[in-house]
This record gives sequence, C-alpha cells and structure tokens, in this order.
Amino acid sequence: MLPAYVANCSAALFGGGRSIDGGLVLWDGRRALGDGKTLRGLALGSACGVGVGILQMLMLSTAQETLQHLDVRLPAFGEGLEAGIIVFCLSVGALLGDMAASFFKRRLGLKRGSPLPPIDQLDFVAGAWLLTALVAREWFFEQFTTGVMLAVIIITPVLHVASNVIGYLMGKKQVPW
Repeated sequence: MLPAYVANCSAALFGGGRSIDGGLVLWDGRRALGDGKTLRGLALGSACGVGVGILQMLMLSTAQETLQHLDVRLPAFGEGLEAGIIVFCLSVGALLGDMAASFFKRRLGLKRGSPLPPIDQLDFVAGAWLLTALVAREWFFEQFTTGVMLAVIIITPVLHVASNVIGYLMGKKQVPW
C-alpha cells in the first residue's frame, strides 16, 4: 500500500496550480472536482508513489536475497514490467479514487475541505485497489487477502488523520482532516 499512501499525501503536499477540471461547472451548477485537484498534484503525487514503489522493490529484492536461506518469501509487486504496472496502478488508482470522492462530494454540495468520514479516509484505498484489481487481478488477490484488507481498512484512517494534521500544521492543507 505504500505507493498509494505516498501518492495520496504527495498530491496534497506538492499540488497547486491548474485544476484538473479546468473550472468546469456541471449540470448542478457545481464544479466537477474543484480547485483542490490539480494537474501538478496528480503528476507529482503519481511520480512520488511510483518512486517509492521502485525503492520498495529494490529493498524487497535485497531483503529476499538475504533471507533466501531461511526459505522466507516476502510480498512483492511481481516481476519486471508487471511490477512496474502494479506500482503505477496503486499510485494512480489512489489519486483517481480521491478524485472520484471529490466528484461525489461536489454533487452532495459539500465544499472543498468539508469532512465526509469514512469516505475521506478510504477513497484513495478503494481507487488503488480497484485499478490494481482490474489490471493485475491474480496478483491483487494473492497479496490482498481478507486479513490484509481488514488491516488496511483499520490502519488507514489513523494514518490519514495523522498525515492531514501534519499537512495542516505545515500549511499545506486548509483543514486538519
């Protein structure tokens, strides 16, 4: 999940500039996504998620070589191009999930920064899982067992709130949630 986590927080940290929706107002008189979803955030968030995924692959490969005599198999992103595609899907999927939640929050009339628990804490997880499951179904269901998914669903809101408070204290978020 690390590529998804890093992509999600990096988009907020490095975002700004031109909005993805270009100011588009939809049939309900509200913005499609709003000013909080930017091209720079999407690009840099995705790049950071992929970058940390690559680092994770290198570290896992080294650790696996070290532990091979113990017959221990560490979780991995797959091999070669498949691994790159999986890391990309986790990263980009996280941001697409966050954008989908923003789209629905705008339809509900909620303004940027308005809380919508637990959607705010798990939207990026759902996006990362959905895109990855669509593209790498076999890998996804081998890695994301019921126990792993439950752990992610329990741990993520705590991490999400903590990272948002840090972003708020750094001046990168308008609200601490």
